[in-house]
Amino acid sequence: MTANSRCSFAKPPGLETQLREIESLLRQCELRAGDSWYVVERRWYEQWKEFVENGDQNSSSFPGQINNAELFEDLESYHLKERLVENEDFMLVPADAWHKLLGWYGMVDGQPPLERKVVDLPSTLKVEVYPVEIFLCLHSNMENVVSSQFSRADDIQSIQRTICETFSVPQASECRLWMKSSDGSCERLRNVHVSVLDACLSSGMTVIMETRNADGTWPSSRPQIIRNSVEEQDYQGQPGVCGLVNLGNTCFMNSALQCLSNTPPLTEYFLQSSYLEELNFTNPLGMKGEIAEAYADVIKQMWSGRHHSMVPRVFKTKVGHFASQFLGYQQHDSQELLSFLLDGLHEDLNRVKNKEYIELCDANGRPDQQVAEEAWRNHLRRNDSVIVDTFHGLFKSTLVCPECRKISVTFDPFCYLSVPLPASKERVMEIFFVSLDPYAKPAQHRVVVPKAGKVSDLCAALSEMTGVPPSKMVVADVFNHHFYKIYNIDESLSCILDRDDIFVYELNTPKQREEQLQQEERVLLALYLRERSYCRDLSSGSSSYGTTLFGHPLLLSVPISCCSQEALYNLFLQRLARYVRCPDPSEELEEGEEDNDEEQQQQKSQTNGISDGEEQEELELPHPCCADANSLSESTNSAESHLDANHTEPPLDSDVTKNGSQDQTEPLASSSANASITDTSSSVSVTDTSSSTNVSITDTSSCTDDMNTSRNSNASSEPPAEQPQQSCDTTEEEKEDGQEACSPRLPANEQPDKRNTCRRRRKTLFTIQAVNSNGTTERKRGEGGSAVSFSSQPYVAIDWDPDMKKRFYNENEAEKYVKHSSMEVPQQQNTVQLQECIELFTTVETLEEENPWYCPVCKKHQLATKKLDLWSLPEVLIIHLKRFSYTKFTREKLESIVDFPLRNLDFSGCLLRKNLSNGEPPSRYDLIAVSNHYGGLRDGHYTSYARNKDNGQWYDFDDSKVTYAREDEIVTNAAYVLFYQRQDKIRKPTLPAPNASPALATRPTGDATSSKCNTSELEAVPVETD
Repeated sequence: MTANSRCSFAKPPGLETQLREIESLLRQCELRAGDSWYVVERRWYEQWKEFVENGDQNSSSFPGQINNAELFEDLESYHLKERLVENEDFMLVPADAWHKLLGWYGMVDGQPPLERKVVDLPSTLKVEVYPVEIFLCLHSNMENVVSSQFSRADDIQSIQRTICETFSVPQASECRLWMKSSDGSCERLRNVHVSVLDACLSSGMTVIMETRNADGTWPSSRPQIIRNSVEEQDYQGQPGVCGLVNLGNTCFMNSALQCLSNTPPLTEYFLQSSYLEELNFTNPLGMKGEIAEAYADVIKQMWSGRHHSMVPRVFKTKVGHFASQFLGYQQHDSQELLSFLLDGLHEDLNRVKNKEYIELCDANGRPDQQVAEEAWRNHLRRNDSVIVDTFHGLFKSTLVCPECRKISVTFDPFCYLSVPLPASKERVMEIFFVSLDPYAKPAQHRVVVPKAGKVSDLCAALSEMTGVPPSKMVVADVFNHHFYKIYNIDESLSCILDRDDIFVYELNTPKQREEQLQQEERVLLALYLRERSYCRDLSSGSSSYGTTLFGHPLLLSVPISCCSQEALYNLFLQRLARYVRCPDPSEELEEGEEDNDEEQQQQKSQTNGISDGEEQEELELPHPCCADANSLSESTNSAESHLDANHTEPPLDSDVTKNGSQDQTEPLASSSANASITDTSSSVSVTDTSSSTNVSITDTSSCTDDMNTSRNSNASSEPPAEQPQQSCDTTEEEKEDGQEACSPRLPANEQPDKRNTCRRRRKTLFTIQAVNSNGTTERKRGEGGSAVSFSSQPYVAIDWDPDMKKRFYNENEAEKYVKHSSMEVPQQQNTVQLQECIELFTTVETLEEENPWYCPVCKKHQLATKKLDLWSLPEVLIIHLKRFSYTKFTREKLESIVDFPLRNLDFSGCLLRKNLSNGEPPSRYDLIAVSNHYGGLRDGHYTSYARNKDNGQWYDFDDSKVTYAREDEIVTNAAYVLFYQRQDKIRKPTLPAPNASPALATRPTGDATSSKCNTSELEAVPVETD
């Protein structure tokens, strides 16, 4: 190479100077991650070194231009040869040394400089001689693939820029990258600010870029949009007016999302893609940006104006992944989801990458303004995001020690206000009263009791309506045809939920104290009704039977001496007289002993399908004709006297139905699932039943008299009507035996023939069995011939054969009940002003024992008094109405109507900082959204009202259904979470208000009614993968 060719470059210094400068740079330069080093072919470098050490400017050892041709596989692609070794094939020089050599000697035309980055590997710093070679393509055209080399120190954003430049994608396009490995699996490259090394990209992988569609979806996502027809694919509607499909009890999520979607500053932040530059992938408290990205996808689809409704399945999956309480498809609270979502968005978008520790300082007498400013600065040092800018305000918290009177003042940030509702001290309960009169239908009453009262208060309130003393009442919870619980008189009413079926039973107890002393001990007997279902084992030939509970259970107060099988049978017939018909003398119910041996043997050995291993005492009841005539007549007269004096059948037009009609009697509203209920227009006739229900026997006449005496004790002072006596009904052929049969029953060993005659002439309607509290398992009988054991609360069941039940048990009559006049009085809903709730929020309260405050002066935990005051308010104020009340003793939802203004909600009277001269914002707010909850504690449904930011129209969002809403229907007793925006930040609508159209019909105004989440009508939606 001639000297003339060297004249085009800067004239190099002397050879000694060149050597000194390059060697100095090589000695001083250390490897630092991200720095650039250059690859130089070793033979050229060695020739240069020999030239500067031994030669002169005109020496034949002059190296000439830098030439790395020996390092390349070919001179077209300029790919480095594989397995080149440092100091054998090439040399590495720092950037400063490279630029000097290049300036002195130049480079062969066409050869690229081999710049390499220093990468920070897990164990060492190293110059990356071989960069990562990655294939690049677009999702829309994956066949057009180009390759490019990137340093492991390059960030993913540099790959994105390269793809945009290579394929002419506009820089303003919103795009995302996917990493496809050699095995075909794909993974999102979420964080474009991480290096290629940290993203685990290696040579041979493919990076695919996709751009967001015009409708807000991504090409790689499976369909999330419900399109009912081809025409809807070209649908263009109002942006933001988009329903959300209920995935299964996800109405709580849909309601919260609709409210946030109609919060202008937050929605515009995501629509403008401002979140992309603020995603925080390293925050240990965040969700790696995934919640923010999933929420952005929902917002962009809802505001694309291309969809009637969309399926938020990916968002639901992300929420469940980071908050396990929202996994699955159970019902949840919209405010709880809202709290999680705002916190998750804040941490994902937090501009503070490394949070410093800041110790909170007490005011210690300093001015509030100074302490508040310090607290807000400290808050921003750790928390700075669009959520803080939009939703965060400042409290002033004042704690006072009850002993030393130490005052602690701090200022704490808040994201929403949870304001209490004024709670009523009374509670309305609906119960059924079961009178002692067997012919009286159960009556439904509505009583007002103290919320913190006891069962005795319920009995006292009911006593005022019925005239029955509270001492004669027992309260029980009936569930699925059995007693779920029998309450003690001193138990708290908080144990009873509004959904429970509560029955109050009138008991037969002695009237006077003296009589109580004379009376023998009584027992509270629980009575269940069961139906037998027989089955036969074909293999063994044996038979057994199972039982099924039906009807409504009863509670009876019975003397212990009257607990034999015979006495209880007669007592139960009397108690069930309204809907159990005893057989007429003309009906044939006789059965021969020899014909019934098999069934009796079966009942001895089988109980509810399980063999007891013990013989059961056979129930032997005399036919009514076997009873003593005088005893029977006395019992009949007693019963009829009671019916004339105490029992007055209500006229047909006095029975009230649920729909307010007067001419029918209602079935009883409890857990009688298997009862076929039809209304009957006639009441039970006293004359028809009096002769057949008062079946008395000599051995148990005292029990019968006891029941009749109790019934007569409630009679009016009018004398009973005289009734004809009833005698045994016998034929002429049986006159002699009949007379003997009507006499008192003798022991079996004295008159076996006549005893057998009685047995052959009767068949009982049902059998009596001692059972457990659920009515499913039989128990042993008591001692001394008693049908039950008194070691614990006794439960008995009467088992019916299906045929006998069909003939003598009137299911329609058993299910009827009447409504007391108290049920006709409409319940008045309390109305409170929102301002009252806010004032209640700022009142002084004493800390609970579970949350004491540590007093720095007393050096111990104290139940201090606490007062919260509002210091500064955010641009968007969220107010959570605490409708769900949970305490140690009660759980309830407050149905009060909170009257909140749609405009000009003024907080000037609540803010401590009243000086607005320093450019501070005003304190007037307008409503922009409401989350509604319909239903009770266990179930319900969420909807939302929201005002569209573009056209100012209010909409009712009910899952996938969206309708117009009027301003006069926004305030209901279902309002749960309120969204207010400060007036100075509200932008005027840019579009005119729309007119009502068939596609969006306004729902009629009405009271808030309960409805449960229903997902049975959802359309099938394909599962989406991200």
